Amino acid sequence: MSTAAQIAANQANAQLSPGPTSEEGKAISSRNRTTHGLSYEAFTFCLLPWEDAGAYSELYCEFCSEYRPQTQTEKALVERMTQHHWLRNRAEYFESQCFSEDGTVDEKRLALYMRYRTSHERGFHKCLTELLKLRAEKRKAEIGFESQKQKTALNEARIRLANAKANLTELDSDIRQTCEAPLPGHARIPFEDLSAIFRVTLRELNDNLKVKLAA
Repeated sequence: MSTAAQIAANQANAQLSPGPTSEEGKAISSRNRTTHGLSYEAFTFCLLPWEDAGAYSELYCEFCSEYRPQTQTEKALVERMTQHHWLRNRAEYFESQCFSEDGTVDEKRLALYMRYRTSHERGFHKCLTELLKLRAEKRKAEIGFESQKQKTALNEARIRLANAKANLTELDSDIRQTCEAPLPGHARIPFEDLSAIFRVTLRELNDNLKVKLAA
């Protein structure tokens, strides 16, 4: 167990080591966390020098073609999915480098890259789940709106039908009252008899009109 004097000495020595001071040293230090670029801290993403930028762009275009993002949120999710998929494949590549030709395995590095691969697989599926959830909620809202429009149209149609029936009833009543009005001598002709006479008369008028048009 360290004594109080040893702890104080270590703290003093730490103050004397501010880290790399040269530009080259700072550059190397800044790249320490981007050696494999798998940490994805603060959602930063970059291609490694030996990776193909064209292949990444093609992968992103394929995801866009498959999922067709419409909103800015959907585009961001598809972009994240592309990055997670790319990093997952990168981790798998680094895993393969942990096996030496002599049969030895760098188990520490292998375990690290396997954790990163699993993490990016989960990240990919999480983004996909969020994207599908947004789509489902959007579709549900659209269906609700369409359903409301259909209900409104149906109610309007019912109102028009009710008005038409009321007008027809009123017209039928007027016609009956007119047709069944007492004739001289107080005789009444049943409406059904008048309807038959009207049909015959209308048929004759229609035939005469056809003859006139053909002449």
